[in-house]
Amino acid sequence: MKSSSENYFVELSKIDVNNHVEKKGQFSYLSWPFAVSQLRQFDPVATWHVQRFDGLPFLNTDLGVFVEVSVCVKGISLSQIHPVLDSKNRPILAPSSFDINASIQRCLVKAIALHGLGLNLYAGEDLPLIEADDDKGAPATDKTPTTQPAPATVTTLPTPRGDTITPAQVGYINKLIKETGTELQKVLDYFGIARIENIAKTEASRVIRSLEQARNRKEAA
Repeated sequence: MKSSSENYFVELSKIDVNNHVEKKGQFSYLSWPFAVSQLRQFDPVATWHVQRFDGLPFLNTDLGVFVEVSVCVKGISLSQIHPVLDSKNRPILAPSSFDINASIQRCLVKAIALHGLGLNLYAGEDLPLIEADDDKGAPATDKTPTTQPAPATVTTLPTPRGDTITPAQVGYINKLIKETGTELQKVLDYFGIARIENIAKTEASRVIRSLEQARNRKEAA
């Protein structure tokens, strides 16, 4: 057990999790038994709590179903909210008990990651990339559609001159978009911009990293 005077986040973030990452479709997940085991070995009195909503372990909203898990390490409690998603990371509006349980386990792992363990696995996952194509590059158009809420209206905000990405970054991002089959409009809508050129400099590395990860997943498929 580490001394309370040390930065426990740094210690947990040093733990190698690569051999315990599971692949489901195009997404990678850290095994929850491994995450719990490492957490309890590091802090034997670490605890976690599944939030209840009117006695139920999930919250049903117009936007989807959500779960929340808080994890306490070294006396510090951090909470993570997670939507109930399908295998393509799309919200499930009428989930089964299995879907909810799986989401709680994923939420638990993410709440543990807030304390450092496996946090690097989630870099870039918040960018709205489309699903990888089927074999031989054919679009996955034969899948059963899932009912989704209507997309929110996005207001394009002006970006101050001098705070946008360089022409070289624009060219590389456009190249990655073509290589991954990403929907350009989804990226534009996410950032509330009209053109790739308007992406802020502070967001450039996150966009590129996410697209590179999508490209690697596609090449490995």
